Amino acid sequence: AAELEYESVLCVKPDVNVYRIPPRTSNRGYRASDWKLDHPDWTGRLRVTSKGKIAYIKLEDKVSGELFAQAPVDQYPGIAVETVTDSSRYFVIRIQDGTGRSAFIGIGFMDRGDAFDFSVSLQDHFKWVKQETEISKESQEADMRPRLDLGFKEGQTIKLNIGNMTTKKGGVAKPRVSGSGGLNLLPPPPGGKTAVPPIPPPSTAIANHVTPPPMLKSSNVSSADVLLDLDAPASVSRTPASATTDLWGDFSTASSAVPNQTPQQSNWVQF
Repeated sequence: AAELEYESVLCVKPDVNVYRIPPRTSNRGYRASDWKLDHPDWTGRLRVTSKGKIAYIKLEDKVSGELFAQAPVDQYPGIAVETVTDSSRYFVIRIQDGTGRSAFIGIGFMDRGDAFDFSVSLQDHFKWVKQETEISKESQEADMRPRLDLGFKEGQTIKLNIGNMTTKKGGVAKPRVSGSGGLNLLPPPPGGKTAVPPIPPPSTAIANHVTPPPMLKSSNVSSADVLLDLDAPASVSRTPASATTDLWGDFSTASSAVPNQTPQQSNWVQF
């Protein structure tokens, strides 16, 4: 598993100062004012990486990238990385070599933002480590718990009651639709079409109209007499066509049959 772990870069800062610090004489903590801040012992680049649960603070050369010192960090805050009591830009780290020897040195940043990024990168890494540890612990506890056997044993059956519905030979009971008066009425089929009333035949439509009575054809009756007979009232008896041959006389006779009307007064002078 250790071979499958890969190294990731958490933070890179191009400028960092390294100081030799005197041994701590009390438990009050380190003070950056005790160091020679104007004369750093080494200047280079800082890179923070992680591999698995361990973070590494690497001090490298700016040009060649050669490793100057390395400090493995297993927790933060802790003994591997400590802050000073009088500044937020300086830290004390514990460097180690491959032989198991270790030493404490001081590092400092010219910019306060670089110091903040360095601290936050370590905090985020160990926050992730804490979450991974809790998740793996919960999974182990879940594996140790006895598992419930919810399977059917040999010969075990189960019976389900769904309301008051009963089945007969595997069939499903059909619901009954009861109407008013105890009669079982089926609802009308959906989407029914309404019957359109038939259109009456043309002969019926023509029969509703009033047609004039047939007229007898006579050789002595002219077309003008027919028109005058249509205009005359029904109460007046028509004069035979043979009685007169004057068309204007028939027109006068038809007009005289109209009831007398009260003459209207007129302001015009009659001449």
